[in-house]
Amino acid sequence: MAVYHKPVSIIPTNDQDRLRKLHGYSILDTPPEEAFDKVARLAAQIFDTPSAFVTFVDKDRVFFKANLSPLEGNQVQRTDSLCSLAILEETVTVFDDTYQVPDLLESPHVSCQGGIRFYAGAPLKTREGYRLGTLCVVDSVPRQATPRQLQMLETLSSIIMDELEQRLAAQRAISAQTDLVNMAVHDLKNPALNIAALSELLFKRITDAGMVQELAGLIKGCSEEISGKLDGLLKLSRMEDESFQLHLEEVDLPTLLDQVSSTFGLMAAQKGQRISQQAGESITVKADRTRLQEVLENLLSNAIKYSYHDTTITITVNRSGKQAVVSFEDQGQGLSEGDMQKLFTKFARLSSAPTGKERSNGLGLSIVKTLIELQGGEVWATSAGKDKGATFFVSLPLYSGE
Repeated sequence: MAVYHKPVSIIPTNDQDRLRKLHGYSILDTPPEEAFDKVARLAAQIFDTPSAFVTFVDKDRVFFKANLSPLEGNQVQRTDSLCSLAILEETVTVFDDTYQVPDLLESPHVSCQGGIRFYAGAPLKTREGYRLGTLCVVDSVPRQATPRQLQMLETLSSIIMDELEQRLAAQRAISAQTDLVNMAVHDLKNPALNIAALSELLFKRITDAGMVQELAGLIKGCSEEISGKLDGLLKLSRMEDESFQLHLEEVDLPTLLDQVSSTFGLMAAQKGQRISQQAGESITVKADRTRLQEVLENLLSNAIKYSYHDTTITITVNRSGKQAVVSFEDQGQGLSEGDMQKLFTKFARLSSAPTGKERSNGLGLSIVKTLIELQGGEVWATSAGKDKGATFFVSLPLYSGE
């Protein structure tokens, strides 16, 4: 068997992104919980070891979410922990006898009296592949782990990640509902007040037919604004509800884009805009047809809404590895550096304004991001700056027949 040598650096190359992902779960420095203790206890029973841990590797320390051992406290230095080595590996890290690995004797937790002789740690991996910590078992005597035990340890580690994902989804749902209520109150207050004021004027000018018609038009506009905002809020709320379900199937992108372009052809023509679609071969993706159509319609609608009159909007479909990429390139107002920083966030207020006095509730791109990520894709944008146009991209997994 090859001799294990400790890496020169125990810091993964993607550690900054890994830490950002870890902190997003808000699990560090939380008190012990039975859900995590149960998994650690089960792991200890499988290996018949006296100790087991659920750990998360932070910047300079390793935090114990579950600590079933005589070790006091809930953290150790990252440089001293074998878990810092375990997150460097894709699969389970096993040391049957640490005393046979000279490099490991540098750790005080190994070299001390009654220290770690046996260690097995399965990395806690996110969907993106970031290894946040471990589910590990330890003993003060050497042991031999069986392949079945190691496989069960990996299975238990995935259960921990499922628990974290469910908690994160719940946190996001609560945060989203709070945002929705706050923004609903803020955004609906002004048009509601306008309706009240315009109605009062209407009664005062009831003998002036021209003024009545003008005021009625303004009231109708305020009502439509309220209706549009409520529709957007309800749609976003439904998507962030746990009951929201996708129905993934084979979808031909060029065909769907033909349908979308046809739907918005009149809207573009009214501003003298041209929609140019560049998609030769059939490219199919695995997606929810209805939700994907909503995304494409939203992006094309925005391109029309924020582009100048008598310009061209170019839609392109290409393959990129195992992904299909759709781009919407416009010759409109472009995006500033500030716009790029808050793009795709809820209720973002960007510097561009609709060129045909169309209405916007600030929810569109947030909904696009949510829908695409739910389908395993990504969305992003590029722009050379203000008044230099913008291009929005959507990538989705190609359909593989599975």
